[in-house]
Parts: sequence; C-alpha cells; structure tokens
Amino acid sequence: MEEGPYKYIRDGNGTVNRVIRIGTRKSQLARIQTDSVADTLKERYPDIHLEIVAMSTIGDKILDTALSKIGEKSLFTKELENALERNEVDLVVHSLKDLPTTLPPGFTIGAVLKRENPHDAVVLHPKNAGKSLDTLPENSPIGTSSLRRAAQLKKRFPHLTFKDIRGNLNTRLKKLDEASDFAAIILAAAGLKRMGWEERISQILEPQDCMYAVGQGALAVEVRARDLDILEMVSVLHDPDTVLRCIAERAFLKRLEGGCSVPVAVHTEVKDSHLYLTGSVYSLDGSDSLKETMQTSITADDKSSEEVDERLQRVGVTACKISGEAQDRAEQLGVDLANLLLSKGAKEILTVARQLNDAR
Repeated sequence: MEEGPYKYIRDGNGTVNRVIRIGTRKSQLARIQTDSVADTLKERYPDIHLEIVAMSTIGDKILDTALSKIGEKSLFTKELENALERNEVDLVVHSLKDLPTTLPPGFTIGAVLKRENPHDAVVLHPKNAGKSLDTLPENSPIGTSSLRRAAQLKKRFPHLTFKDIRGNLNTRLKKLDEASDFAAIILAAAGLKRMGWEERISQILEPQDCMYAVGQGALAVEVRARDLDILEMVSVLHDPDTVLRCIAERAFLKRLEGGCSVPVAVHTEVKDSHLYLTGSVYSLDGSDSLKETMQTSITADDKSSEEVDERLQRVGVTACKISGEAQDRAEQLGVDLANLLLSKGAKEILTVARQLNDAR
C-alpha cells in the first residue's frame, strides 16, 4: 500500500512495514552492484523490505558518441536522481566515479562502500593472448572511451593508437571479441571482478602506467539529505579508509573543475595513519602533464565524544560515523594538491584539453 511519498506492506502478522526502494541502472553490472548493497543491508537489518527499481539513463541510451563529447555531467545519474526527487525510490546505488563532485541540492552520498581494486585493466583480443601493451605490434588499436586513460597510455605506450569504444561491459567485450577493430580494450578492473570475469584480465595497469579515475572502484549510495532515517540506515555501509580516500580525490577534482571532458587522474593510499594522494593532469595526447603527491595525518585528536554534524557534506559525502576532523583533513589534502598543480600551470593544460576535445 502507498501512503504519502512512501510505500508500505503488511506482513503475515499484520505488521505494517515500510518498503525501501533502491534505484539502479538496468545494466548487468549495475544490477550486480545494487544486489550486493541490498544483500549487505539485509544482513544488517533482517526485517527490512527492499524492492529494486531499474531504469535506463542518458548514458545507457547514447552509445554512438564519446562520453566526453556529450557535455552532460550526470550521464548515468540524472534519471535515478529524478526518481529519488519524486520519492519513487528511497536510495540509489551508483559507481562513485559517475557522480559529479557537486550533487544537486537536496541529495547526499550517504554511504561509500569498501573499494574494489581501483586500477584499470587490459583485456586483450583472444588472438593476442600472452602479450601485453608493451609487446603489442606497432599501431595496434586500443579501445577506450576515457580521455584520462588515453592521455596516460599515449604517453607511456607511444607505439599504440587509441580509438573510442562505448557501451556497457558486455557490449564492449563483444565488440572486442567478435571483430578485429581492437587489439585490446581498457576497462576498470573492479567492474570485471564484480561481473566474475577476472580471467579476462591480461594485465593490471600500475600507477606508473595509468593512474585511475576519482572514485573508481567504489560504490556510492545516494539518498535524500532530509531522510535522516535512511541516512542513518545506510551509514553502516561506509568503509572509513575508502571514504577518506574518495573525499580527498573528489576535493582534488572539484578544485580543478575537472570532469569527464578533461584528463585528471589520481592514486591514493592509507598507510600508518596517513593519507597519501597523488594527482595529475594531462594534455589530450599526454605530452604535457603535471603530477604531484601530498600527504596528511588522518589520526583524529582524542575526542571520543566528538559530535559529527550529520548534515555536513564534504564534496557531496555525508559520513556521520567517521571522524569529522579526519574528513576535513582529507578534503583539505585534495584542495591543497589541486592548488599546487594550479600554481604550476594545470589550468592552462586542462583548458587546452577541454577546447581540443570540444573541437574534435
């Protein structure tokens, strides 16, 4: 039964319970990711009733244009957010890298789950089995729809050529296997792993070859900021290290004013109570680049009773169970690193990259 904006069901004992509706994209990977979040919530809250609502997004529908050319910041999120705004769903599961660093008013990321391997992976055409990007023949065509990947790999592997490839994971693997258009394609290792296709990974790209996208490998749960009960419910899903790493990465990207249409890459790690952030910007062909690393302590002062403001967002993330001081330091780290790169000419590199991409 429906009552106001929410949906309720009556169980066998006559008890009325609210149904929590989870929005997701229709792709197989999106469903797998959403099911994993739903399963974790069911483990934590055995009595809740969950319903999954799948829908198509702009990014799922426009498959013949490079993502960086569409000019829409929320390609994979807009329809899901519209459903959230209309109270048709109560929370939405996204790949964090698809979410812009500034969310529409009224929304927040209520949970960032433990990160899967954030690195990029090489998937070779079956005829190239046993090879690597280093050993592929001159001018071998490599498929990627990411300016970030192409810029770094052009610099690192100048003997290769790079071509756009679009579609979900299933589509891209099919395009690779069933034709000879590509010698290999580059995909996020996390997606391949979640799909159970790890055996297709020929090579994991290390940071010196290709740093990853902001938020890559992490899942995010977006909710209405005013729904404090839902925010409280999903907050148990937060992984503290992943939250701090992704806040730093998102703050870095936001300060640079980067997005899909410019090549920005990161690498983060938490070690000995310190958060390390490496960030870089590239020209489209990778010939011009800037890269720096900074660190900060994420050990909070001993304030066991520290009150974390539940409504305070940091680059779109609300993490009320994690030290506010540690979150502030992570956010400041991202801003400071971006400012360092900007002082060395990052804005000029990104402006030219954006103009060249627009002109393509």
